[in-house]
Amino acid sequence: MEITWYGHSCFRITERGMASVVTDPFDHTVAGYSELSLRADIVTVSHDAPGHNFIKSVKGAKWNLDGPGEYEIGSVFLTAVAVGKNQAKGNGRNMVFIFDYDNVTVCHLGDLNDVPSRKEVDAFGNVDVLLVPVGGGTALAAAKAAEVVNLIEPGIVIPMHYDTPKSKLKLDPLNPFLKQMGLSDQVSVEESLKVTKRDIPEETSVVVLGFNH
Repeated sequence: MEITWYGHSCFRITERGMASVVTDPFDHTVAGYSELSLRADIVTVSHDAPGHNFIKSVKGAKWNLDGPGEYEIGSVFLTAVAVGKNQAKGNGRNMVFIFDYDNVTVCHLGDLNDVPSRKEVDAFGNVDVLLVPVGGGTALAAAKAAEVVNLIEPGIVIPMHYDTPKSKLKLDPLNPFLKQMGLSDQVSVEESLKVTKRDIPEETSVVVLGFNH
């Protein structure tokens, strides 16, 4: 499996012979970054906001998912759980998506803005790779993001939804989260994450991805 970050909360997840996913595609005029031009079989939307719901930027998608449920599409098992509320939309719900790619599970927390309950975390199941917002705004800031990581106990954490030179949104930078995780700001930046089940570490590790231009 390969996970590539395109900025903000948008990732593309691919595995040979299985359905591809794009999460939370953004309107670049709102979020910044380069204009998206992606292809995928599935698009997931955590909440109805232009930084997360710009599905027309993804070509070829046969499934646009934005509500709770369980799905099996192209050999990928998906679970969508409504967790918390999106502050930017008042009482609008936030969807957490869990993708199972041949027993490697990836959890995208969307715009989660508070620490979930134990019951909600149990609904996620075992999480190998956690995509977690860390930059505040309408989502988790550093301290709560670290608390959520400790609660979920994933093998790998990939931070998202934070300030970068390309972002137009008022968000915190990555460094406060790295400090919360006991890391220096001199972490290496990877182009993408390629991972199999045997690559998942027992102790939680943080992987910082560069955004794909």
